[in-house]
Amino acid sequence: MSEYMERFSTSRLIGAPPGYVGSEKGGELTEAVLRKPYSVVLFDEIEKAHRDVANLLLQVLDEGHLTDSQGRKIDFRQTIIVCTSNLGSDLLAADPAAESSDSGVSPAIQLQIKNMVARHFSPEFANRIDDLIVFNRLTRQAIRQIVDVRLAEVQTHLDDRRIKLSVSEDAKDWLAERGYDPVYGARPLNRVIHKRLLNPLARCLIDGTIRNADTVNVGIKGEGPTRELDIVQNHEPSIDAASGHHEAHDDGGAVDADFKDLPNDSRAGR
Repeated sequence: MSEYMERFSTSRLIGAPPGYVGSEKGGELTEAVLRKPYSVVLFDEIEKAHRDVANLLLQVLDEGHLTDSQGRKIDFRQTIIVCTSNLGSDLLAADPAAESSDSGVSPAIQLQIKNMVARHFSPEFANRIDDLIVFNRLTRQAIRQIVDVRLAEVQTHLDDRRIKLSVSEDAKDWLAERGYDPVYGARPLNRVIHKRLLNPLARCLIDGTIRNADTVNVGIKGEGPTRELDIVQNHEPSIDAASGHHEAHDDGGAVDADFKDLPNDSRAGR
């Protein structure tokens, strides 16, 4: 919600007033709910938005509808509103109990976080929230499970080329260890996967050391602190370093190694 930090940002949600540029387009929020009333609407990191954005939701949370700039009453009664916030994340990072999925966040920390939410938002807004849930911070075990999820996403992108990704358990553990951070959640893991796996894999696809219908074996090389991720190359490089041209593979041309739409540090949070 950082893009809604200014007071005028509310017009983006409900639409510009009549006579203003873009007024015919409607609001980003109201138009989306008008088309799909049975929806889950997420306001991510709502504390970063201007207070008027939260005040705009008072009508939604209380009466179940919102009037847009054109005077239309948009029905939100079938819509689930979810707001996330990083308020109190520093307290969670210092709470030993937050790392345990069994004990959960200590009651004292939960109370402090709820008080922070009450101080940050207006009493009217805080009083309209049905439930305030304090999540445990991500544990090492949770990060290890996220590794499997991310690798499954990589495999989906390789399916079109009939490439099978085979990652050893040691390699998965290495990714989880390098990507674990109790404060920043899963973002460091996404950066590690992009830097240590996706970027080298993209280079292998480009230079032809890995080709369509191959099995990509990923393991660990080295010992102790020198351990690194190892992508086994199946073929000799087919790129002409002098001319910069690729030789033709069985797919009839150079390989497009584009993983830009996979989650990275700016799109996958905790």
